[in-house]
Amino acid sequence: MDYTRLGKTGLEVSRLCLGCMSYGEPDRGSHPWTLTEEDSRPFIRKAIELGITFFDTANVYSDGTSEEILGRVLKDVATRDDVVIATKVHGRMRPGPNGAGLSRKAILSEIDASLRRLGTDYVDLYQIHRFDPHTPIEETLEALHDVVKAGKARYIGASSMYAWQFAKMLSTAQAHGWTRFVSMQNHLNLLYREEEREMLPLCKAEGIGVIPWSPLARGRLTRDWSEESTRSQSDEFGRSLYRQVTEDADRRVVESVATIAQQRGVPRAQIALAWLLSKSELTAPIVGATKLHHLDDAVAALAIRLTPEEIDALESGYVPHAVAGFS
Repeated sequence: MDYTRLGKTGLEVSRLCLGCMSYGEPDRGSHPWTLTEEDSRPFIRKAIELGITFFDTANVYSDGTSEEILGRVLKDVATRDDVVIATKVHGRMRPGPNGAGLSRKAILSEIDASLRRLGTDYVDLYQIHRFDPHTPIEETLEALHDVVKAGKARYIGASSMYAWQFAKMLSTAQAHGWTRFVSMQNHLNLLYREEEREMLPLCKAEGIGVIPWSPLARGRLTRDWSEESTRSQSDEFGRSLYRQVTEDADRRVVESVATIAQQRGVPRAQIALAWLLSKSELTAPIVGATKLHHLDDAVAALAIRLTPEEIDALESGYVPHAVAGFS
């Protein structure tokens, strides 16, 4: 396993982050394809064995049970100081007023709830899951600053939003002397590269760590274009990300991944991840795993060095896409 710093911080993280959306009680929330605690344990344990020390979850995943499972398993298989735990706030956790969003009330309530579920005194990275247009950014930023000063989070990060929104939040935090975002968790893969236009250059200029989600485009980059999976058939959010308005171009990208994988004699997932890892702005892609070989493929991708010709072949078929994943 390779390790690197998260943005300009001194925090060391593995170059792969295990995303824990797939681990949670299937009857809780809107993800019927998730794995129970018993079925999730081997994945988190194997991640530790492979040297992965970075784990990402969210309060909203499977109604909080993802955090519960991650916390219990890590307590059994790892030492707290040896792992980096990231979670998120914004999604709706209960009906009625103040059950979602980034108000001071919501943030201060949800960090305590996440810590209880995770069974820890602090999280290493506390991230806003989305931008909240209904709450003044000053209110959000000061609340996050107070969370850090209270010792409940070591660092703060953000997730999918427009670059101008992120730039405004960075400048506002600096103007008030509040804790600064150190990372951006954004939507980036060979089928969705809109973040290359403004967000990646902004993160590079500001020294922000980039930890993209959906690096395999919900598995679309790992299988034939016409092939479906159990998750793809029931993942409504995933369907909204890839609405096939660019079907011919997207198919060509998927086929280029398959061609290079065949030439190298490796699984397609390794090629798609190797492309992401070749980007200098990127810190660690957030990989999901519901089969143990998914973790092996992710680690193997660290050793692949794509040639300029291979990168050009992977990128040349891309066409602009509508912005997706900000809500």
